[in-house]
Amino acid sequence: MSFVLPAYRAPDFSRIDGPDATFVPAPGDRVAPEGYHALSIFPEYFRVGEQWLLCEESRMDCVPVLEPDGHIAAREFRTLRAGERVCVGRTEDGREGIYVHADGFAAAEVRRETFAFRTGRSRETACSHDYDELCALLRHEREHGRIAWVLGPACAFDAGARDAFAALVERGFVHALLAGNALATHDLEAGLFGTALGQGIYSPEGAPNGHYHHLDLLNRVRAAGSIPRFLEETGASDGIVHACVARGVPLVLAGSIRDDGPLPEVYADVYAAQDAMRAQVRQATCVICLATALHAIATGNMTPSFRVREGRVRPVYFYCVDVSEFALGKLRDRGSLSCRTLVANVQDFVRTLERGTR
Repeated sequence: MSFVLPAYRAPDFSRIDGPDATFVPAPGDRVAPEGYHALSIFPEYFRVGEQWLLCEESRMDCVPVLEPDGHIAAREFRTLRAGERVCVGRTEDGREGIYVHADGFAAAEVRRETFAFRTGRSRETACSHDYDELCALLRHEREHGRIAWVLGPACAFDAGARDAFAALVERGFVHALLAGNALATHDLEAGLFGTALGQGIYSPEGAPNGHYHHLDLLNRVRAAGSIPRFLEETGASDGIVHACVARGVPLVLAGSIRDDGPLPEVYADVYAAQDAMRAQVRQATCVICLATALHAIATGNMTPSFRVREGRVRPVYFYCVDVSEFALGKLRDRGSLSCRTLVANVQDFVRTLERGTR
């Protein structure tokens, strides 16, 4: 299957009658003016001096700021400074100089039956076409975009999935990896002990005193001072983390309140972790989240439905894969409306995807 980026259809502003947008100085640091406009995942335009300006890096739960050079920036509330000019207005149809363009990539309307079975996505929905489509997308994005992955620890619990994802890294299908302490810890544990949380990664047998393994691993890495130094000292040569370090793939590990250890590279400051994640997501044109509800929702909140590359507006592809339909529904309920969901065991998913990209 070949892949072609869909064309973007900009709004016809000749049919939108509205005044210039209103920008009001922020009354204090980290405080937006009353009536501020909150950005969405969609392309948003603001009329300034009778021109409609696109906020090129829109992000949900941010506010649009008119910068001194005349462009519209998306800013988190916590980064606002007193006096910065923040757009106010709660309408989205141009009447306040604000226009949200939700269907710029919409395909021609396809006729559907009034009544039909299996039109949604569930564990019973066949997804062979999904794999073919995603493999074609990954081949395209490897050459023309940037692919960010968001992984839960289940991806390291199975030897086949662990090897398959490492192969994706080695073949250039991973440009950034976002995860928590657990994914990296159990992947490194698998390399050192052949277990994940004390259970074998190839068979379900538990190792004697296996519940110590992840703690012993954390202790060893902290003694080494860093993950790369640990890999060098142990001579480890397999796994997800090793592949990322060997290929220079950015690895952002965001800490949580329940972390043990953690690994030296884990961000303990939640806002530092958020900034590090945003730095990678801002470059991504394709995001794939596997078996991690909270990290997927966090990343989804950072990811718009589009990017501007070389003056061209193009879509951002956002996939989420989980064995739980509830987790996927929760992500969509949090505003990631452009997310494509697949109900699948992520270990099987990764192995199938790796075979399809060979």
